[in-house]
Amino acid sequence: MEIGVFLAVLFVVTILAGLVGSLAGLGGGVVVVPVLILLGFPFVDAVGVSMITILATSTTSGAAYVHDHLTDIRIGMLLEIATVPGAFVGAVAAIYVARIGWEDALVIALGIVLLISAVGTALRNDLDTSGEAHPDRLSRRLGLEGAYYDVRLQREVRYRAEDTTSAFGVMFSAGVVSALFGIGAGVFKVFALEGALRLPMKVATATSNFMIGVTAAAGASLLVMAGYVNPIFAAPAALGTTVGSYVGSRILPRLHNRSVRWFFVGVVFVLGIEVLLRGFGLA
Repeated sequence: MEIGVFLAVLFVVTILAGLVGSLAGLGGGVVVVPVLILLGFPFVDAVGVSMITILATSTTSGAAYVHDHLTDIRIGMLLEIATVPGAFVGAVAAIYVARIGWEDALVIALGIVLLISAVGTALRNDLDTSGEAHPDRLSRRLGLEGAYYDVRLQREVRYRAEDTTSAFGVMFSAGVVSALFGIGAGVFKVFALEGALRLPMKVATATSNFMIGVTAAAGASLLVMAGYVNPIFAAPAALGTTVGSYVGSRILPRLHNRSVRWFFVGVVFVLGIEVLLRGFGLA
């Protein structure tokens, strides 16, 4: 494939990645990495390009969700205390794995992680607006609660964060996975925000989009210094992701929380299967 055609294909694919990432809170890397691997990119090089697209997604859709009052900035900044150190650990691990030639094992691990996350999200009960919140001690002390106007429901929805201890643990893992797999780890961030903290899915998605940029910046800095970010491919990928992210940020407020959840589950499950097949040499 000629370089011009390849860059055009990459641009189109990353528009889709930005759209999916914006709607599901995944950052787009969960689409970009599998696609680049299928196009023949070495794993760690795909991770490097993906980290740049994650920054583009977070900058675009993250800003839009803050403007729409869907993002909980206080909760997002608090949990970055756990994700940033995790991102540094993951970036070092990614560089090490690339140098010892264990990339196929890493691809298989990514597929398993995606499938587990999809199943776990699907099995949880809907948390749209009902049910009494049970915030823990840290949540009460820091006032981790908020409200947003749900365009779909035509009313204000209030929420309070619950299990902050579990959320911190998941968020550290999210940081590791973000830099190790180049997927923004929105899968784990949404899982922690909606599953542990019990936030409405739209708030979880919007806050995840806000957080992934900070985590990606931490991991990308090490990958850039190690020479695993190619600007020739990163530039059109970032541009395409920006376009897709903006479109997604305009769609999300009009969706039902349940719709956002099942969109998230479907995308992650399909990509998990795809990555596993690639890791075992079947695709």
